[in-house]
Amino acid sequence: MISLYNEILYRPLLNVLVFFYKTIAFEDLGLAIIFMTILIRLLLFPLFHKSARHQTVMQSLQPRIKKIQEDHKGDKEKQMRATMAVYKEHGVSPFSGFLLILIQLPVLIAIYQIFWKSLKPGALEGLYGFIVPPASIGTSFLGLINLGEKSILMVALAALAQYFQAKMSLPRVDGGRVLSPAERASRQMVFIGPVITLVIFYNLPAAISLYWLVATVFSIVQQRIVNKQIANGKSGTINQKNN
Repeated sequence: MISLYNEILYRPLLNVLVFFYKTIAFEDLGLAIIFMTILIRLLLFPLFHKSARHQTVMQSLQPRIKKIQEDHKGDKEKQMRATMAVYKEHGVSPFSGFLLILIQLPVLIAIYQIFWKSLKPGALEGLYGFIVPPASIGTSFLGLINLGEKSILMVALAALAQYFQAKMSLPRVDGGRVLSPAERASRQMVFIGPVITLVIFYNLPAAISLYWLVATVFSIVQQRIVNKQIANGKSGTINQKNN
């Protein structure tokens, strides 16, 4: 299993990083990380796009879910059937977020290992024969930030970008409407997510924070596309009805 993971994820991503580092990144690790992150997100674009769309539509359905819970307060089975019927009507699934996490996890682990090892001796073992290894990998990003050390600035930017990304996925609330517990929890996550980012990335090399920042900025752009599609009624496989 470990060898399969190395051949499918770790080695390909390591070679992509080194290739970018030696070519279009002009031996700047920060630029190589940015190019690699963009490539990864382009390859996974359909998956992330669908997930972002599902999340946005499910947020907008919370008032209907709340009404269902009030209408069938004493019957959990009817609540569940009616809720699932609403999800089916709009072509979304409450489990889509978990699926995306499961798919992302091996990729995130591989990227973490690459950034962690690329800053240590012997990191270039495992390169393909056609990839010319550099004598060493510098840790500078535009001559301003040492990506081999922790950077409060990079962590703060990553957390700030995550805040804006989460905020964009929330639907507008009509004045005076009481939020359901699920809606309140979603809005609290707008602040909890960035705090978790600060805690997790604070002591890690800035290279990992840079990856997370670029990936989140990509998600912000993707979320804007999703929001426009839904606003214009062009929601793809999601049939969002206002009934």
